[in-house]
Amino acid sequence: MEQHVRPDGWIEAIGWFSLCVAFASALVIAADVVLLGRRQKMWIMNLVYPVTALYWGPVAVWFYFRHGRRTSKAAVGEHGMPDPDELAPWNVRSKAVSHCGAGCTLGDIGAEWLVFAASLTLAGKALYADFALDFAFAWVLGVVFQYFSIVPMRNIGRVKGIWAAVKADTLSIVAFQIGLFLGMWLYQEVLFSPGLPKTTAAYWMMMQLSMVLGFFTAWPVNAWLVRVGWKERM
Repeated sequence: MEQHVRPDGWIEAIGWFSLCVAFASALVIAADVVLLGRRQKMWIMNLVYPVTALYWGPVAVWFYFRHGRRTSKAAVGEHGMPDPDELAPWNVRSKAVSHCGAGCTLGDIGAEWLVFAASLTLAGKALYADFALDFAFAWVLGVVFQYFSIVPMRNIGRVKGIWAAVKADTLSIVAFQIGLFLGMWLYQEVLFSPGLPKTTAAYWMMMQLSMVLGFFTAWPVNAWLVRVGWKERM
C-alpha cells in the first residue's frame, strides 16, 4: 500500500474552508435555479453552473448571476435569447470551457473515489490509476454534456449528435485534463510527496486548484473549436 503524508493542520483548515465555500457557492446557484425557478433554457446548464462552482467557488456565482441568469427560461421568454455574436469573446469561451469542465469535474470526482475504494494502482502507483480513470470518466461525461447542448442547438438526430459531441469535446477534454493532471502531479509528487490521502480536505482543495489550471489549459482549445464551428457559440 502506498504511503501518504498527512497535511499540516493549517493546510487542512484552509482546505476545509475552500471546500465549504465551494459547496456553499454551488448551493446558492442550485437554489436560484430550482427553488426560485430560474431554470436554464438549455437544461444541461442547470448542472453546469453548480458543478463549476465546486472548483471556481464565488467566481462561478458571480458569473452565473451576471450572465447565467440571462439565459434562464423566464429571461429568454421576456427578452429573447442573447445573440452570441454580441457577447464578449471571453463570455462565450467561459461558457464553452465550463461546459466541458463540468463533465470532467464529475468524472474526475467519481473516478478518484473509485480508485480509492478499490485500492487501484497502475504501474504500482495510485496516481497513474487516477490519471487513467479520470480521463475515461471525464471523456464519457464530457461528451454526454456536449451531446445535450449541441443536439438541441443544431436540431440533429441521435447518431449525428453523438459524433458531433465527440468531435466538439474530445480536444477540449484532453486540454482540460492536461492542466488537471499537471496540477495533480505537482501536488502529489512535488509539493506533498509521496502524496496526500484522498480523505483529507487538503487533497480536494488541491484538486480544485488543479481544475482551475485545467480550465485555463482548455481555454485556447475551446476558442479554436468555437472559431472553426466544431463547438457552438453558447
